Amino acid sequence: MTDAFPYVSNTSIEELAARIRTAKRIFVTTHAKPDGDALGSVLAVVRAAQALGIHAEGWMVGPFEPNLMSLAAPTALECVDPKAPRLPTTEYDLIVIVDTGAWSQLETLAPWLRARVANAIGIDHHTRGDEVARQRVIDVTCGSATAIIARLIDALHVPLHAPLSSPTDRKGRGSIAEALFLGLATDTGWFRFQNAKPAEFELASRLLAAGVDKDRLVETVENSHRPERLVIEALALGGVTFVDLGTRGSVAVMRIAMSDLQKTAATVEETSGIVNAPMAIGAVRAAVLLVETEPGLVKLSFRSKPRDDDGRFIDVNELASRFDGGGHVHAAGARFRGTLPDAERAVRAAIVEPIVAT
Repeated sequence: MTDAFPYVSNTSIEELAARIRTAKRIFVTTHAKPDGDALGSVLAVVRAAQALGIHAEGWMVGPFEPNLMSLAAPTALECVDPKAPRLPTTEYDLIVIVDTGAWSQLETLAPWLRARVANAIGIDHHTRGDEVARQRVIDVTCGSATAIIARLIDALHVPLHAPLSSPTDRKGRGSIAEALFLGLATDTGWFRFQNAKPAEFELASRLLAAGVDKDRLVETVENSHRPERLVIEALALGGVTFVDLGTRGSVAVMRIAMSDLQKTAATVEETSGIVNAPMAIGAVRAAVLLVETEPGLVKLSFRSKPRDDDGRFIDVNELASRFDGGGHVHAAGARFRGTLPDAERAVRAAIVEPIVAT
């Protein structure tokens, strides 16, 4: 990923809708280790295309969070194991890449995708990216990628409750609306984060009116963890340390080693969201979670709070970019190749004055 590439829109939603309507076979994918927005974006595009009678396939690269993936039904997805990767063996009229524009997040499918950039369209709300798609719509003002895709659904003239017979059918389960709401709700922290603006609440209202069962989604995504999830979170919090920023507060740093995962029988997927826990402390302005996913590879998750009373905040997107990662100003991620102690030393060294923005 390079800042030199002009990662901006170069077409319109209406043009992307026209490309989809004229396609016969569509391939839809997103970044590896899909979160709620990535999954919701893929599902929404696949379901909309299928509602139009177009053959559409969603391909996703793991690891996967079981709670999230349970919401994919009844839409069938091709789930790829990054440790035993496979590539498509058929051709498609159109490639759709959602919720990412970074080759580093697509590396498992990259050998196949790179040869098809000219036939790909992209929909994203991140600030940095590469030319993974020749045509793209990028809107960094949107709280989720699904917020942009909602505009695509409107341009396709597909009802939000599709493929269900009505908004009340099975409380919206398996609908486009449910997929859109999943991405919108999770990427805004269930509407707690700063990116939950009036437009996001307006869209949420539309989706609820289309039959989305919000309570079911909360229960499935947030309240269906195994006991091991609580154990690994307690272990991470038990070892939290703080980088003092003086009058500007502090940054919480947590680490989870492979041995911790083995000891608790927790999975890497179950560490998702733990980075948010220290943000409950008033003086903490940002948090970092380091998870050793395999020997020599550490996953970095960054979170930060909105502006303080002086208008300052920690731009974790900029911080993550120092490790060739990225995301949003208040939520980002990266990977570090090296040991867990080396990763922690590098992160602590990077938490310096320039990351405090106004």
